[in-house]
Amino acid sequence: MTSSDEPGHRLGRWLALSVLVLAVLLVAVDATVLGLATPFLSEDLKPSGTQLLWIGDIYSFVIAGLLVSMGSLGDRIGRKKLLLTGSVAFGGISVLNAYATSPEMMIVARALLGVAGATLMPSTLALIRNIFHDPKERSLAVGIWGAAASAGTAVGPVVGGFLLENFWWGSVFLINLPVMAVLVVVGIKLLPESRDPAPGPWDLVSVLLSLVGVMAVVYAVKEAAVEGFRWDILGAGALGLLALYWFVRRQLTLESPLLDMRLFQHRGFSGAVLADLLTILGLSGLVFFLSQFLQLVQGRSPLDAGLIELPAAVGAVSTGLMAGYVARRASVRSAVAGGLSAVGVALAGCVFLNASTGVVVLGLSLFVGGLGAGLSFTVTSDVILSSVPKEQAGAASGVSETAYELGAALGIALLGSVVTGIYRGFSVPQGVTADEAVAAHESLGGAVETAQALPHDQGAALLSSAQDAFTHGFQAAAGVGSAVIFATALTAWILLKGQKLGI
Repeated sequence: MTSSDEPGHRLGRWLALSVLVLAVLLVAVDATVLGLATPFLSEDLKPSGTQLLWIGDIYSFVIAGLLVSMGSLGDRIGRKKLLLTGSVAFGGISVLNAYATSPEMMIVARALLGVAGATLMPSTLALIRNIFHDPKERSLAVGIWGAAASAGTAVGPVVGGFLLENFWWGSVFLINLPVMAVLVVVGIKLLPESRDPAPGPWDLVSVLLSLVGVMAVVYAVKEAAVEGFRWDILGAGALGLLALYWFVRRQLTLESPLLDMRLFQHRGFSGAVLADLLTILGLSGLVFFLSQFLQLVQGRSPLDAGLIELPAAVGAVSTGLMAGYVARRASVRSAVAGGLSAVGVALAGCVFLNASTGVVVLGLSLFVGGLGAGLSFTVTSDVILSSVPKEQAGAASGVSETAYELGAALGIALLGSVVTGIYRGFSVPQGVTADEAVAAHESLGGAVETAQALPHDQGAALLSSAQDAFTHGFQAAAGVGSAVIFATALTAWILLKGQKLGI
């Protein structure tokens, strides 16, 4: 029996994993509560439709631009040090989010939270790669890690719904503080430090290029989807592509690159990263608008909306824990493609949702989607970690998380634009002033507020028209998302042929 296999060492590994689970919960809870808080935030801060989209996706924009850089930084200075430092920053900036007093301040606060969040996720996956050397143990650890993220998506809406019914919207961000405090205190004692023993310098030019490239490209996509192809939008897109091209060329010439581009020569690594990006793209835009649909179209309370979303997380936790076993008994590509097909079916079912759809149908659709997502995401995470040397685990994890966050940003931008474009086409009743019509067309929350200020019959007609338009937009986005997911399942089946997890 080796020292690493002794009972004390085994217990230490799993106790360390419990700390990493807290970090995942911290990020997952924050990501899910925003959707529930959006109607209340809209009423208080009165953002425009464009500002509301920025509040929703600026976190993903920034975090996507920095994840590879932060993963590489963790490889160099120590993953434990980066994780604990980022956790303290995450908690402090959550307070700034909670007490934002304007749309502009909220956008800045969400951007800063993205900077802090970029330090957390790649550090957790990289530490798993370095703590668990046995492939089967690592598969279970990744499954628990993924299950924790799913559990966070379940806990966030339920706790957030309770807080929103009893306190102001900013309270949903303050729930990060106790989790962060426990993570830091316990993590100092339990987490082992790990880093690349010969990392080389951290190239700041590459950091800047990746940040500018990702943010400029995502900005251009978002704006073009809403405003069309203006010269300034095309310029931003060209700047982003140029920066990313320069980034890739620079990595190929550096002795110690921020990201080793040779990782992408591994078909399993590239296939898993692409599958994650496209899956989240298909899912995230829809998820962002789901809470608004449940509250502002179906008239449910925040807590009810959170409980209705619970089956998705239950399904994801269930399959996440079994994903390694399934992938070994069947195959990696069967697990990923099968899981994605289940997600595609669930999204296709959302095409038929309307104001009168019952809890059972909603719960079943979300549960099926959760089952598929938990299976596919856990297996792809395991493939990505297994494909690289442990010294590069931070950078590889950064690529994995970048795909996730970039997919989320693009999904909110593209599918959100589908919803917004269809929504803004509804007709207002006679007698509604031009200013009232503009406010109602900005967002569904704006339509609710405008309708409350109108005479009863006129307000009811306005709200009904707005809700119908939002529902049609939501259904169209579900159809687009479903098509993207089914195409991703086929792509994963091709690219992951012959891929195996560690034995």
